[in-house]
Amino acid sequence: QVQLEESGGGSVQAGESLRLSCVASRSILIFNAMNWYRQAPGKQRELVASITNGGSTNVPDSVKGRFTISRDRAKNTLYLQMNSLKPEDTAIYYCNSIFFERTYWGQGTQVTVSS
Repeated sequence: QVQLEESGGGSVQAGESLRLSCVASRSILIFNAMNWYRQAPGKQRELVASITNGGSTNVPDSVKGRFTISRDRAKNTLYLQMNSLKPEDTAIYYCNSIFFERTYWGQGTQVTVSS
């Protein structure tokens, strides 16, 4: 079993930055991929950043140039650096990891951006 714990959420003004962290209960090198998702009220959960075991990253156009995913293998930690935040970025952000056929989720961290 794997536990993922997110932190770093909060309430900020538009244009400000936040860095989310996700600490895994075991080495993140075992995962095929790790991702950040978000879910806004009344909307479906959406992928906002991903990183493969090999280190390749991808972000959708909606956050490209503003969000950056990274990891610290020594700390078993995944990060999401979010810059130039907008009110539409308001959501609960979830860390996700994939180990072959298994998927693990954290409990989420709230990000609120006010205009």
